[in-house]
Amino acid sequence: MNRLDIADLIIDKITEQAETVKDMYESSVSNIGYFYIDNFLPVDLATKIYDVFPSYNDMMLIGGKYNLREYKYVTAQMNDHHPLLEETIFAFQDHRILALVKNICGIDSLYPDENLYAGGISLMHQGQFLNPHLDNSHEKDRKQWRVLNLLYYVTPDWQQANGGNLELWPDGIENKQLTIDSSFNRLIVMATHDKSWHSVSPITADKNRTCVSNYYFSDTALKPTDQFHVTSFRGRPDQGVRDVALQADNALRQGVRKLFPLGMIKTKQIYKK
Repeated sequence: MNRLDIADLIIDKITEQAETVKDMYESSVSNIGYFYIDNFLPVDLATKIYDVFPSYNDMMLIGGKYNLREYKYVTAQMNDHHPLLEETIFAFQDHRILALVKNICGIDSLYPDENLYAGGISLMHQGQFLNPHLDNSHEKDRKQWRVLNLLYYVTPDWQQANGGNLELWPDGIENKQLTIDSSFNRLIVMATHDKSWHSVSPITADKNRTCVSNYYFSDTALKPTDQFHVTSFRGRPDQGVRDVALQADNALRQGVRKLFPLGMIKTKQIYKK
């Protein structure tokens, strides 16, 4: 299937669930706005997307076992992989889908990112994790605000007990998180702003958790308090020492970006067409 075919399926599903997900988003938007849709694409298509995922050997390792921030495999260089993965990612960038999501979330302007800045696909295996963090506030050129994450999970039979689930911290990391399972064929859309702390729970199973990611940008931030910031990590409530170290790391990297607004090193997680 090509991206137009997949986009048509996405449009049908979002349209079918529009009222339900709009209520879900509006009831959560005062903290971290989100909604999710299950059974998102036909099962045979979702399974095929999983089947053509590359091995972690063909992806880029971010972090490592002893990294304080994160530990996962990613890639945005989609022409190196099965065409279905690229078609699926860019199906989410269809202007009709952006119009639907814009209406659901009440956002004035919404743009896709053809460069897949920090997007693309990701794979996480046993022992891998993503600590609580705020996403970087802008796209690569700092002209638009990052406002929505679209996370589409495609690992068949994935169970909550396996870990690798999305965690939202609507009341800050000092308080209990809200866990949204990364169930097979589930799309999660979440808002990103200066209070949208989120994480991925450590994976406990000897399995791969796979995800197709898109990020949407806007001319304006979602909250009036939003300011430019780098991706900022914190420790979990039981990681006091790590939390101190990560806050110092955030301050250092934020300081460097004040001196070098576009960064000293170009990100490798981008689609170099």
